[in-house]
Amino acid sequence: MLPRFLCLILAALALSVSAAETVPARKRVLVFTKSSGFQHDAVKLVIKDGREGYGFPVLRALGEKNNIDFTYSKDGSLFTPQYLAQFDAFIFYTTGDLTVPKSDPRGDELPPMTPAGKAALLAAIADGKGFLGVHSATDTFHTAGRNDHVPERFLGDGAAADDYVKMIGGEFIRHGKQQVSLLTVADKKFPGMSEVPAGYGLYEEWYSLKDFAPDLHVLLVQETKGMVGDEYQRPPYPSTWVRLHGKGRVFYTNLGHREDVWVSPVFQSVLVGALNWALGRIDADVTPNLTTAAPGANQLPLYVPPAPTPAAK
Repeated sequence: MLPRFLCLILAALALSVSAAETVPARKRVLVFTKSSGFQHDAVKLVIKDGREGYGFPVLRALGEKNNIDFTYSKDGSLFTPQYLAQFDAFIFYTTGDLTVPKSDPRGDELPPMTPAGKAALLAAIADGKGFLGVHSATDTFHTAGRNDHVPERFLGDGAAADDYVKMIGGEFIRHGKQQVSLLTVADKKFPGMSEVPAGYGLYEEWYSLKDFAPDLHVLLVQETKGMVGDEYQRPPYPSTWVRLHGKGRVFYTNLGHREDVWVSPVFQSVLVGALNWALGRIDADVTPNLTTAAPGANQLPLYVPPAPTPAAK
């Protein structure tokens, strides 16, 4: 009986070791949602129907399934090297200059970062922390001297990009009305991308973007044919990408405005794949592919002013 008993014990131990190996190590991720500019419903503490922002329950559920502890904050004053050191990665769904309390009357009035706090964030990423930017994360820390919401300045003024813009890999111009657009998968092998259907089309608020870092590894391409609005009269451009920033892994997607996008299994698959990559759980080939995936990305829309309104007789 003893040998059989020992065999059963050893078998149980082998199973437990095998199970432990399939469960990824628990990670801590800061979800930062301060809005110095327009505050999106996805990340409001309370939206008009009394519910919390619809991004939060989705992230909580994904965290439970993927062994990730999310910490949610809108308090920029916490950003110090010591505070940031406790996290393995950061998710930003933010707007405006986060070093000022509010740059838009529709923003929140919660404590801003200090310039030193911003520098600490960028240093933490360069030193190896992961970063995920969702939707309006590119409408954050615009390059000084530019007002990218003004259509006449679609082409920019030649100013050097802000350090945050350099890190995230692109900058928001503006968006038009919500509409259906198609996305083309540029890298089906990247974690989470296998769940994105070919010719994926959805109704969303689409960001028109510029100042793409040359080392982007593009995952999804925004197809602009048939889109309505001056912002989109341009060749296809990156919608979702990754890049390396020093030792850190950076992901961005312009998706994430609408609730039906957040609850979509496709969007959630993209987020989970990005999280696992940014956290170092999964490796992927992120060789720069901007010139092949979206060769016309830097051909920006040219603003055409509307015809003047006829004077009343």
